[in-house]
Amino acid sequence: MKRMIVGLLALTLAAFGATAAKADRFEDILKKGVVRIAVPLDVPPFGSQNQAREAEGFDVELAGMVAKALGVKLELQQVTGANRIPFLLTDKVDIVISVMGLTPERAKQIMFTAPYADTNLSVFGPKSANVKSAAEIGNLKVAAAKGTTQELALSAMAPKAAIMRTEDDATAAAAYLSGQAELFATNNLIIPDLQKRNPSKEFELKFTIRRSPAHMGVRMGEQNLVRWLDSFIFFNTMNGELDRLHQKWLGAPMASLPSL
Repeated sequence: MKRMIVGLLALTLAAFGATAAKADRFEDILKKGVVRIAVPLDVPPFGSQNQAREAEGFDVELAGMVAKALGVKLELQQVTGANRIPFLLTDKVDIVISVMGLTPERAKQIMFTAPYADTNLSVFGPKSANVKSAAEIGNLKVAAAKGTTQELALSAMAPKAAIMRTEDDATAAAAYLSGQAELFATNNLIIPDLQKRNPSKEFELKFTIRRSPAHMGVRMGEQNLVRWLDSFIFFNTMNGELDRLHQKWLGAPMASLPSL
């Protein structure tokens, strides 16, 4: 009997130790007083650097709001479309806020929050390019940042299309602006800024790839953190703060977003 009790006690302590050892990222952030958030700096107006080389944009300001609501210090990390998920998987960051679209494939790797902004992914080009669908791309070269939703979706829609896969969105935009690519696949909300900076370049909408709301991402299994972020998005939708960000950075009111 004594031996059985000792055995049961050992099992109980082992189970307790396993539970204690299992990290809870939300609790860890609060204890450490620091949250590491990945943001883009190559996708204005969501993220870029101003003349003083300071990070600014919709996602950058939103990251600051998250840290303030948590009551912790913000540690920003720059990411591109290709390394957003790897940064989470390798524990370089706690949260990704980088105009990231949800796909079932991505949801096998990380967890997504409710959407915080509505966007469309589209292909743009000059008026002279007679393209109205992915099937009509033909021999025209399309610039797209690798690993982004637009690059993955366009690859599936037009497997034989000549897609110039760049390291980030800024390089894809540069490829289109310089004439290295005849078409440009990107998020529709970055086009007004590009048009303003490059008034002589044509950015005619050729076709829409799909609607793609922006979500925050966290590591798989971090239920408490993703639930808190959902609550944060809900609260700031209801109090008008997310609409304020839309008006400030996107020049339009916040659209009605689907629930997750």
